[in-house]
Amino acid sequence: MAGALAMREVAVVGAGIAGLTAALALRQRGAHVTVFERAAEIAEVGAGLQISANALRVLRALGLEPQFQAVSLRSRAVQLCDSQGKEVARLDMLRHRPDDEFRLVHRARLIEILLQAALQAGVRLRLGHDITDLPEADLIVGADGLHSRVRQVLNGREVPFFTHQTAWRALIPDDGRAPAESRVFMGPRQHVVSYPLVQGLRNLVAVKEQTGWHEEGWSHRGDPDRLRAEFSGFGGPVRGWLESVQEVSIWGLFRHQVARRWQDGRCVIIGDAAHPTLPFMAQGAVMAIEDAWLLAAALDRDPDQSRALSRFAAHRLPRVQRIVQAANANAGNYHMTGPKRLVGHAVLRAVNRLSPSVLLRRFDWLYDYDPVADSI
Repeated sequence: MAGALAMREVAVVGAGIAGLTAALALRQRGAHVTVFERAAEIAEVGAGLQISANALRVLRALGLEPQFQAVSLRSRAVQLCDSQGKEVARLDMLRHRPDDEFRLVHRARLIEILLQAALQAGVRLRLGHDITDLPEADLIVGADGLHSRVRQVLNGREVPFFTHQTAWRALIPDDGRAPAESRVFMGPRQHVVSYPLVQGLRNLVAVKEQTGWHEEGWSHRGDPDRLRAEFSGFGGPVRGWLESVQEVSIWGLFRHQVARRWQDGRCVIIGDAAHPTLPFMAQGAVMAIEDAWLLAAALDRDPDQSRALSRFAAHRLPRVQRIVQAANANAGNYHMTGPKRLVGHAVLRAVNRLSPSVLLRRFDWLYDYDPVADSI
């Protein structure tokens, strides 16, 4: 029996993770899908992503798990360290969540998998289309990121505010000897995150509080020497990693509100277009994947498109708000200074020593969630 999406014409704006996942999920349910992408080609941009178990359940349901495993590493743990590399706490996923996988992947590899699957399923791709007017379609999915034009149609012009934090991101060579773990080095008003990727690469992200600001978006070229100078106080392996940086991107971290209006019966926004987040919970791409699956599921179950879109937006709002708020809070946790930092790290060490599973269980609400089983 054909679902409610059979033969519906859908235009997806944006060929990133949100757009391609939505295109594939909608096409698998019978919709005729065209993806409009402003870029002239699908280029290898971005760097590393941490994909947690909640999103992996969607990739499995889409039939992409074998391909994804082939281009990613299973993350063993998240290790929290001070700025000199001394361990503060360890969130051991293999030990405390052995039935779930958390994986580390280059964004370009995930995009390749999603794109190939979407094209094989019959999704049409239109490159070099800078959307000025909304395309003609029964449904328009705005997956066009931070500066979404579809969001602007729904919500008007909005002005984000600078968080007084600047981020650098780089890929450096990795010898493959270190375990597949994400390591966070926490210093006063700054932190560094790093983890290995396949093909002998290591992802490096450094964030610092400062008054000067940089343009939003992660494709702006930075100065490797400036990066090394800004984080010269870090020890442990960070110093060697910084010395290996040849090219680095830089961007200002801006805080956007979760969109007030997500849909109007014909248009709907997902991913960063609906709920941009600071990168301190590693859930930006994950939320986009969740959105895409649940949008397709809602539309497939209800022939009334307006009602389905309304249900989708109302259903997603509490969860994405909670994740965005958790990411905002983590910025402060990483950047503590003075006595507060000493006390905070001492508490973390004590909890980690006495009951190491407690720190990870705080996020059961996040990682236990199964979008595929959710009855939206």
